[in-house]
Amino acid sequence: MLRPDDADRRAPGSTDVTDEQLEAAAATFDLLSTPSRLHLVWLLSAGESDVTSLAERTGSTVPAASQHLAKLRAAGVVSARRDGRRQLYRIDDPHVVAMTEEAFRHIAPDGTIAVGVDERRPPRRPRFSTTAG
Repeated sequence: MLRPDDADRRAPGSTDVTDEQLEAAAATFDLLSTPSRLHLVWLLSAGESDVTSLAERTGSTVPAASQHLAKLRAAGVVSARRDGRRQLYRIDDPHVVAMTEEAFRHIAPDGTIAVGVDERRPPRRPRFSTTAG
């Protein structure tokens, strides 16, 4: 945890965070670190949908999409409501939507970093990428 005397290590304008906040944020990023779950969150950020439609749009099977949705639901990221015989899933937390949108503004469609483009240098992949660039 950062302490007030650690000001030189903080970003300008930032405030201290608690250990609990760090743990919760890390758990959220961990939950969204699976491409399948991140894709589901991205799709649901546009509006509610049923598991069959989500599975089709992600190229997944219904059981796999359902399992990911169950994890997102247990974590409180998504909720569901009944519409006849089907469940419609949605994201209730606008912060998760904002975080997801920001991630995709940062990463270009080809997987390179989308901000700070320098025409003198080739596009670069994020350092955490597992694909060769």
